[in-house]
Amino acid sequence: MFRLTRRSFSLSLAAATGAALVPAQLLALTESSAKKLIDSLVADINKVIASGKSETAMYKDFERIFARYSDTSYIAAYAMGVDGRRATSAQKKQFSKAFQQYISRKYGKRFREFIGGRLEVTGVRKVKSWYEVSTLAHLRGEAPFEVTFHVSERTGKDLFFNMYIEGVNLLLTERTEIGAMLDRRKGDIDQMIADLKRAG
Repeated sequence: MFRLTRRSFSLSLAAATGAALVPAQLLALTESSAKKLIDSLVADINKVIASGKSETAMYKDFERIFARYSDTSYIAAYAMGVDGRRATSAQKKQFSKAFQQYISRKYGKRFREFIGGRLEVTGVRKVKSWYEVSTLAHLRGEAPFEVTFHVSERTGKDLFFNMYIEGVNLLLTERTEIGAMLDRRKGDIDQMIADLKRAG
């Protein structure tokens, strides 16, 4: 029997009203600047996957890429969700750092699957108050699939705040993952952060 918990209700509400949670203040962001950001991001990802570096070295490069091109503070805050309200400033800072390293490892593994292939920007469109930039992943021996980025300028700088790989939503996926980690630790934020440092 399905049991509606506060966390599952929050996730359902977030999925239903995601647009309301998206960064606003898009005054200078344009279709051209959104595409330029992702063009540059894609070029850097392609450079890493073609570099022949070790797995560890690639993850360090992907962490730098996430730090440069993504709104990591927004993504981390979204992932922690309502539990962020009871976190101390020190815990939020530790979580943000651990989370950036975690997503770099986790999504770096996905991008490492592109070795021998490439990402290609295919289109951009405005969606409500942000821009969606579509790319196509070309892998050896596999059918191409879509990787999509959502771009805003919430911080005053053009950054992507969400990503879909084959339809999988980064924001909602990571909120679910972090929530599950907290549940396993009975809500202990410090223990969840320690687990996060080893995850991905």
